[in-house]
Amino acid sequence: MSPKDIEPWLFQVEPFAGESLSHFLGRFRRANHLTPNGLGQRAGIGAVVARWEKFYLNPFPTPEEWQALASVVGVEVDRLLEMLPPRGVTLKPKPIMLCGACYGDAPYHRVQWQFKENLGCVSEAPAKQARHPLRLLSKCTNCGTPFPIPALWQQGECLRCFLPFATMAKRQKSL
Repeated sequence: MSPKDIEPWLFQVEPFAGESLSHFLGRFRRANHLTPNGLGQRAGIGAVVARWEKFYLNPFPTPEEWQALASVVGVEVDRLLEMLPPRGVTLKPKPIMLCGACYGDAPYHRVQWQFKENLGCVSEAPAKQARHPLRLLSKCTNCGTPFPIPALWQQGECLRCFLPFATMAKRQKSL
């Protein structure tokens, strides 16, 4: 057996409930010291991972691409698909949105924050009641810097002024 025949092992990362695909892929890549292209190469799907991390899913990934990604990240395809909006709901890739109060509760990006119709922090309950009666943020409340894609959220703070996302809840406006 040659060194080329040995498949390197990867750290597994468990997805959070409601987590966005972008945030999950970023956490997985950091745990395994991979770039978006490195993850795409390992899965045999090329450079599309970088597009997916930016919420650009047009053209929509094929079943073969989902399966290839699932086999590398160690998560079932159905679970990966849960990190996208439900059928009929439009995803808005820009601006990146955030609820500081939710982030303070559990530090990860929720896919529902990127739903086109969503302006506030809404629970996943069928009644769509406000979880925190706050408008979503699209930029830092301190310096006004737009949020980067969730795949880049390493410390949970503004990349320019370092204000923690959870602290931003104090300056979120009510719904």
